[in-house]
Amino acid sequence: MVWWRRSRGDAQALNWHVDFITHLARIMRPCLYIELGIYRAELFNKVVPFAGTAVGVDTDPRARSHVRKAANARFVLGTTDDLVEELREQDARISMLFIDADHSCESVLRDFRNYLPLVADHGLILMHDTHPGDEQLTQPGWCGDAYRAVQELQAEGEGYEMMTIPRSPGLTICRKRDAQLSWMEPHEIA
Repeated sequence: MVWWRRSRGDAQALNWHVDFITHLARIMRPCLYIELGIYRAELFNKVVPFAGTAVGVDTDPRARSHVRKAANARFVLGTTDDLVEELREQDARISMLFIDADHSCESVLRDFRNYLPLVADHGLILMHDTHPGDEQLTQPGWCGDAYRAVQELQAEGEGYEMMTIPRSPGLTICRKRDAQLSWMEPHEIA
């Protein structure tokens, strides 16, 4: 028996992650927040006030028009691969990363693996669309097969821990870590 109520077709029910991640950002106060795939920037704009610096990337030039102007916010028109190269050159340390650009397993794996080395110790990686509520939501226009990436990453699982919130469309929270307690890490936390 499933212990949560299903809600299909209700856009509000499928966007619960926006408030959840905003609250998480309010608590965590990320020094550097990166959002891969901002679409209409609903989440991005809500996180910006809690981040030291926020960078959103999207391949759709229309996404720029949705980003509210803020001194600590920047929009990058390009691919997630373009942005990761720029961040590597800057030796950036990401406190919070939201992966939501392309919902295919292959793309989620590539983004996770490309960005993981830039995530600070005890930094968070959030992956969207990782628990589609039914088979219809596994279509490419919705969640795709992003959930399969989580299965593969959990099998690897060295240097991070993860769990998926079982509420459609799903959100997986990953913490990069070696030690359980942040103050026991040999590296400085960003």
